[in-house]
Amino acid sequence: MANKKFIDFFGLLFLISSLSLIGCKEQSTTQRTRINFNKDWQFLKMDGENPSMLNLSDPNWRPLDLPHDWAIEGPFTQEVGYKGGYLPYPGTAWYQKTFNVTKGENRVKIEFEGVMRNAKIWLNGDYIGGWPYGYTSFAFDLTDKIKRETENRLIVRVENEDKSSRWYPGSGIYRNVWLTYTNPVHVAHWGTYVATPSIKKEEATVKVTTDIQNQSDKEVIINLKTIVENAAGGNEGTHLQQTTIPANSQIELKQDLVIKNPKLWDLETPYLYKAITEVLQDNQVIDRYETPFGIRDFHFDANKGFFLNGKSIKLQGVNLHHGLGPLGAAVNKRATERQLEIMKDMGVNAIRTAHNPPSIEQLDLCDQMGILVIDETFDTWSEPKWGVEKDYSIWFDEWAIKDTEALIKRDRNHPSIIAWSIGNEVMNLGTKEGKQAAKEMAAVCRELDPSRPVTAGIHLTIEFDAELAEIFDVFGMNYWQDRYEKLHEQFPEMPLVASESAATLSSRGAYHFPVKEVYSGWQDVSKQISSYDLVNTGFGTLPDTEFDLQKAPWLAGQFVWSGFDYHGEPDPYETGSFPAHSSYFGIVDMCGFKKDRYYLYQSQWTDKPMIHLLPHWNWPDRIGQTTPVYIYSNCAAVELFVNGKSQGKKQQAETNYRFKWENINYQPGSIQAIGYDENGHQLCEKTINTAGAPYKIELQADRPIIQADGTDVAFVTVKIVDKAGNLCPTANNLVNFELAGEGKIFAVGNGDPTCIESYQAPKRSAFNGLCLLMVQSTEKTGEIKVMATAEGLEQAALTVQSK
Repeated sequence: MANKKFIDFFGLLFLISSLSLIGCKEQSTTQRTRINFNKDWQFLKMDGENPSMLNLSDPNWRPLDLPHDWAIEGPFTQEVGYKGGYLPYPGTAWYQKTFNVTKGENRVKIEFEGVMRNAKIWLNGDYIGGWPYGYTSFAFDLTDKIKRETENRLIVRVENEDKSSRWYPGSGIYRNVWLTYTNPVHVAHWGTYVATPSIKKEEATVKVTTDIQNQSDKEVIINLKTIVENAAGGNEGTHLQQTTIPANSQIELKQDLVIKNPKLWDLETPYLYKAITEVLQDNQVIDRYETPFGIRDFHFDANKGFFLNGKSIKLQGVNLHHGLGPLGAAVNKRATERQLEIMKDMGVNAIRTAHNPPSIEQLDLCDQMGILVIDETFDTWSEPKWGVEKDYSIWFDEWAIKDTEALIKRDRNHPSIIAWSIGNEVMNLGTKEGKQAAKEMAAVCRELDPSRPVTAGIHLTIEFDAELAEIFDVFGMNYWQDRYEKLHEQFPEMPLVASESAATLSSRGAYHFPVKEVYSGWQDVSKQISSYDLVNTGFGTLPDTEFDLQKAPWLAGQFVWSGFDYHGEPDPYETGSFPAHSSYFGIVDMCGFKKDRYYLYQSQWTDKPMIHLLPHWNWPDRIGQTTPVYIYSNCAAVELFVNGKSQGKKQQAETNYRFKWENINYQPGSIQAIGYDENGHQLCEKTINTAGAPYKIELQADRPIIQADGTDVAFVTVKIVDKAGNLCPTANNLVNFELAGEGKIFAVGNGDPTCIESYQAPKRSAFNGLCLLMVQSTEKTGEIKVMATAEGLEQAALTVQSK
């Protein structure tokens, strides 16, 4: 069928009752208690296979809180390959934590949201289990090994190997850890699945499937009560069902509810409901489990693209790796939120989780912010890829189905997710072995979640045939831009989406002359790439070309490579190009500073009047020389002024995405861009002045108030400006930071792909006039005072409130 329709009633699996309890003592209640288990760990970088060889009181054990990525602490080293960003992620390390549990019969389970990688866990000297894939969330039941009313010791071994990833993976327990107490009779881990077989304006039918475990030695009679609450906490429907569960067994129950006049989840109003599941025994609630979800209807159409709630929507997407720039892989909710805010302001309405299961924080935020998601499993299958012989291929045969099941069960209730991607650029996909693997993983996806299509990011060298067309519901094309039309003609019933597009390269604030379009193989002695946005890898294309292609109504949209820069893969500065250690693909640099390309996409993906011009206007060595000026705008017409003199107007209708003035001769002064509507009324303006010598520092926090929870972060932009406040666009001054009050320096950065200064030091060199200070709160309220100084510059101070 040309119209492949997928309707679902989705929810985000969310376990409640999160408490931070000293000593993690079990509560007297028989209900579920979920404890954040991130605090008071100890860390030791040391080889070894078994904890019996550890000296647990060695003073070299370092106290820390999770999440933790040991490799981002550096130092950069050429002993690690460029694919890993020259950061020391290979190695073996240990984590240990002690805790107490009071006497009782409750079950005790530990959940790791992500350990990079090859995690092995011991409790009180007994091996509990392990999980090799660093991106999968997993849990183990500790009940039989727990010591009640005495100290317990948990030990985690982490081993990462060089050449295990094509980009920087990070290393350590880099996502959250939870300890959960439940009654022996309880909702199973990831034990709810919410779907809607019918969505109408008047009502939506809700089908809730719940897995209930009885881990006692007795048969039990229970009532399963499911309540649907709206966003205000009001009851939208209740279903009560009685059943008997044999001893030491698990059953599945299905319940149907009806919501009258449902509010739909969409991009503008991402409305969330909540399914509250209660297990009752003898009229007492013995377990309570919450599942936020959203109601919406979506489908991919082979001839008309993508639809959400009946409305045609072009997917304006980006690919995002899991890294958070100067924080490395260690997950942080605010840093993740900031990334998504920056992308959404550009016009992004979708992300692809390249190329692995994302953090739970990222999916929660996409649910709340109205951002669509393609959720991906693997970068490689059974064959290693491109010199990375220790990648996931070493575990694929044994673990691929387990990891796929874990992804689907964990994520299937998120309303933001619109497709499961079972792989990225799998080079043996076209073989008999590859097709069989694809069939098996696609079958798992459809069994656990029949509501969503199965896709993959398919490499441009793969021959897409009828057999593959039977396996996939949506064809994800990585750089097939020269064959979109041909594929549509060859497979007229197959929806198409550009799962990777463009792959343009640039460095923020760097401009090279003469200005020309350049493809693969080009390098510059500076190890930077011109921000005129005309440099491409060769396998991709420029944004302009993709904008043209995406006008085809049968293309569902595109996912640009990539939204943010990331550590590793510094194409084209690879072997022998140290210290180039991070990508140049990002529309935004690793600090969240926007490159010029950001505004090119914003001009095509948003309607609010905007205007941007480039380059900067400080060229003392180019006086009188040709220095092209580009303007990016969504206005009907734009006008350029150079030193106050108009260079003429250009009309949007006559321009191919970029307004260009190619023959401007540079003279110091200013350039100004003005945007107009169809009637000639001014809508927006941007001026760049020639800056004088660096004179002072300016500080600007992204928020004046942050949460005093020990995890929230203020992102402080540090600018080097002249006496008049103009950004000095080539300044590289070293800025020193001091903090006082209830905060700490979390990280620093500058977005320079070649800078190998420490991310943890209380100082940072500016890159093209900018650097970044990340300030993290403590758990105490109060002021956080920031002071920034640099030799020869007027200092700056800033206060952030922590509440």
